Amino acid sequence: MKQVPLGVTGLHVSQLCLGTMTWGSQNTETEGHAQIAQALDHGVTFWDTAEMYPTNPVRAETVGHTEEIIGNWFARAGQRDRVVLASKLSGSGQLMVREGAPITGAELRLALEAALKRLRTDYIDLYQLHWPNRGSYHFRKMWTYDPRGNDAAQVTANMVDVLETAKALIAEGKIRAIGLSNESVWGAGRWLQMADTLGLPRMVSVQNEYSLLCRQFDTDWAEMSVLENMPLMAFSPLAAGLLSGKYAGGVIPEASRRSHTPDLGRRITPYVFEAVAAYLGIAARHHIDPCQMAIAWCLTRPFPVIPIIGATSEAQLATDIAAADLALSPEVMAEIAATHRAYPAPY
Repeated sequence: MKQVPLGVTGLHVSQLCLGTMTWGSQNTETEGHAQIAQALDHGVTFWDTAEMYPTNPVRAETVGHTEEIIGNWFARAGQRDRVVLASKLSGSGQLMVREGAPITGAELRLALEAALKRLRTDYIDLYQLHWPNRGSYHFRKMWTYDPRGNDAAQVTANMVDVLETAKALIAEGKIRAIGLSNESVWGAGRWLQMADTLGLPRMVSVQNEYSLLCRQFDTDWAEMSVLENMPLMAFSPLAAGLLSGKYAGGVIPEASRRSHTPDLGRRITPYVFEAVAAYLGIAARHHIDPCQMAIAWCLTRPFPVIPIIGATSEAQLATDIAAADLALSPEVMAEIAATHRAYPAPY
């Protein structure tokens, strides 16, 4: 598996990241550990989790369980030094965790200490802020997004508090870097400005949704990503399974993500299956697995992208990992571009 730089951290990570959010809900601990072994066998040594996981759905009684599954694997197998581990604290976006307390320096430390215990490790390589305190336009909130009500001075003061705590945690060896998730260009720019002005840690990456069906990152964020060397950790590169084709015709396979979340986080719209059919047609005409095509396409983008691949079976994971070796032809890329123009925002 090819290794790529993780922004300005000095760390190198596998070009695909192993997602874990189904471990403890759709997957048992044994199945999660089997995916770990499979990923390591193929050189996927970058893993992403979060304190709120597992999902589909998020339940108060299972919050933190995915981190515990990973921690149990470390306790049993060791090999912590083989892995670049990323996790996230929830903040205002998730009421199931500490009643949705906003992210502050104190909350950052509190959440991290709890995560370290669950993960059975002394440090987390990349600790990310799952949701901005001021709200977000991600997860289909862009249709009603209203940024009014935020005070720039208060936002900035909070950022300084968080970055000062992050600096202390880095000095203590408890985290190696800090990153963003579900963030905007304005937010990222302000975080970087405060870091540079005050000599505090820079946000090194952003984890936002990105796929053939969800391309909000392609403009202002793309420029930010390149010029500030801030890689995109792309979650849902298969659009929650839509791009696999398994939901075509309204089918809802048993134990699939859609069986737990029928609207797939508001991704099911009157137009989405037309777009999915167009992309499936490209894959069929060129004899390519559609999941591999979707993931391989992410790796062609003109900004640094690390797709996060999640699976509920070892067979699915094997398919996704193989995408790293797929080179898309100019003909495929041209058809993808044409399809995007025909279906620019299907959800």
